[in-house]
Amino acid sequence: MNTPLSLQEHYSPNGICYGCGPKNSHGLHVRSFVKDDNTLIATWIPKQQHQAFPNVLCGGVIGTLLDCHCNWAATWFLMQYNKTDIAPHTVTADYHIKLKRPTPIDEPVTLIATLKEIINERTAITYGELISSGKVCATCEGKFVAVNPDHPAFFGD
Repeated sequence: MNTPLSLQEHYSPNGICYGCGPKNSHGLHVRSFVKDDNTLIATWIPKQQHQAFPNVLCGGVIGTLLDCHCNWAATWFLMQYNKTDIAPHTVTADYHIKLKRPTPIDEPVTLIATLKEIINERTAITYGELISSGKVCATCEGKFVAVNPDHPAFFGD
């Protein structure tokens, strides 16, 4: 059975980002998928090494998960806005994480990201949630910007 490619695997197969890069053997491997016109979704399974406290997911890992998933949402929404099938190389300009409750590590987490605003052809604001046990454990709002070829994030994929 063929597993569908995530946005990361399709548009950045050689990506090395710790959070979402398919080529980072030690990374978290966030895999984002388009759910509908305004929503991206990912499922991620915590491991023991991702703990902050016994059976509780580390806040830094939560921040990375939401940052990467929301960044890829911005990439997707900018592609739709610009009517292109070429993914821009986007970076995080600003993001805010709110940790609402402890996130258990004994079950998968769901990441949801939606478009909040397109500022211009290079900049989008997205909103994300990390959900576990049917409860929102953390949220994210971030601004993501497509970079030019002279930026370090702009490398061949």
